[in-house]
Amino acid sequence: MKLSQLADALNCRLEGDPDVEITGVMGMEKAENGHITFLANMKYAPKLKDTKASAVIAANPVAGLPTLVSGNPYLDFARALENFYQAPRPAPGIHPSAAIAATATVGANVSIGAFVSVGEHATIGDGATLHPHAVVYDGASIGPDAILHSHSVVREFCQVGARVILQNGVVIGGDGFGFAKCADGSHHKIVQSGVTVIEDDVEIQSLTSIDRATVGETRVKRGAKIDSLVQVGHACVVGEDNIICAQTGLAGSSILEKNVLLAGQVGISGHLTIHEGATVYAQSGIGGDVAPKARVSGSPAFEAGEWLRAITTFQKLPEMLRNIRDLLKRVEKLETTGK
Repeated sequence: MKLSQLADALNCRLEGDPDVEITGVMGMEKAENGHITFLANMKYAPKLKDTKASAVIAANPVAGLPTLVSGNPYLDFARALENFYQAPRPAPGIHPSAAIAATATVGANVSIGAFVSVGEHATIGDGATLHPHAVVYDGASIGPDAILHSHSVVREFCQVGARVILQNGVVIGGDGFGFAKCADGSHHKIVQSGVTVIEDDVEIQSLTSIDRATVGETRVKRGAKIDSLVQVGHACVVGEDNIICAQTGLAGSSILEKNVLLAGQVGISGHLTIHEGATVYAQSGIGGDVAPKARVSGSPAFEAGEWLRAITTFQKLPEMLRNIRDLLKRVEKLETTGK
């Protein structure tokens, strides 16, 4: 593909030779002749002088390198990748080894791979792809153009919307962690009678669990993106366009409003609300509501700027303790000797 063709596809302004041949997309350090790279953060600009890339996507023209001038270089990098790589999609049709219940409804142009199981009264929307060993329980529904990768599971009566992507090993609607303690100290399982609802355009990465509710529903709203190894407890609400990073855990009945960002290994204690636009930094522990657009850190979490000052002070505590002890000794000596 010529650089001019890629510029047209991305609707970017081209500065430099339009006839440069582009064969792929690569980061600055590993780019070779024929690759286009990108500059999304100016602190990496010095690396451009050493790159072997044939062109770059950047916010401003780069001297000596053909440039696609973009208002959002990182987004256009992502869009450029789509011109050079498309994940394999099985041919439309149902593999002979798939087990599809007679009462299931299967839409047009679906791709259902080997050893897929679709239960009674389940619904598979038009254009959906179910890779080998995906499982859809009785009464569940899968929306149009959804993709279920191998070993993903959608439990009974749960709903998965249009264009949802479930990566390998995702479990939608596993039982919530609910037990009532008996007089003898044993634990009686509480039936998890609710469902999990995944709205349109959600992507959930590998080995993540979204539990069903005890009653009512657990809901992941439109456009949310959930990383690998995340636990979303029963009756939680994950808001529109949320980003939840790896190894985060949400206890039951947590509510995340729109555009919340949870970095890696965040813990949410449950029965609280993280309001719209809030950011929670890595390894934070949340025990109460978080205000709109707040930035919090630490465990227990508090305002991120104050946390940075506190953690800087924390590193100085041993020295401060020595100084305090020295001062106490001086005071004690002064009181004893008067000198």
